[in-house]
Amino acid sequence: MSASLKPVKRPKALGELVYSSLQTHLRSGAIAAGQPLQEVYLAELLGVSRTPVREAMMRLANEGLLSAEGRSFVVPELSLADVDHIYEVRFLIEPAALRGIAAAAANPAVRAPIDAALAAAVAAHRADDAEAFREAAARFRAAWLALVPNPRLVRVVEQYADHMQHIRAMTLGDTKVRPIVLKGLKQVAAALAKGDGDAAAAAMHENLRQARKAFIAASGLDRKLSP
Repeated sequence: MSASLKPVKRPKALGELVYSSLQTHLRSGAIAAGQPLQEVYLAELLGVSRTPVREAMMRLANEGLLSAEGRSFVVPELSLADVDHIYEVRFLIEPAALRGIAAAAANPAVRAPIDAALAAAVAAHRADDAEAFREAAARFRAAWLALVPNPRLVRVVEQYADHMQHIRAMTLGDTKVRPIVLKGLKQVAAALAKGDGDAAAAAMHENLRQARKAFIAASGLDRKLSP
């Protein structure tokens, strides 16, 4: 009789749910740099005790997405050095990750979610819908990341891309930036359609270069360098 018993599936731990909720909120770009996040307030909003909220925020702080400030946490202000360090990592891993999935993505059925996200980005740009464009760009990244077989690599890509989230709403809301981003998405998708890993990697490298440039301009870090 015991052989027929199987482990009962347990629901996701409360701490993990709180962490995922806060991470999603940070990814939305709704929280400005320097804005304090209070444990009590967040616990009330989420309907939980303060303990899982604090544990989640400490975890996010360890990942560099929050920083401790007194008894609260804030989205950190990034210096130019921070931006350079983040993009140094992204330049190393994201082109390589795309190179690794190019052969599989040459299959139209496998590539379908990527193409659908690109089509949504094109439509959003034509409609001048910044929010829809941000969502489509996020779907595009999620679609190609879903093809990466190494879960550790996926987590690293997501973590360092998340460092940019609180300013991404500003950059993708700029009508001058969106065409540049869209061009990059199209180049990545075209290279993947051909199964050309080197071209996909080169397209992502250029996409990241343009993103870094837009981030610095939007955050005013370029002006801070001026005498």
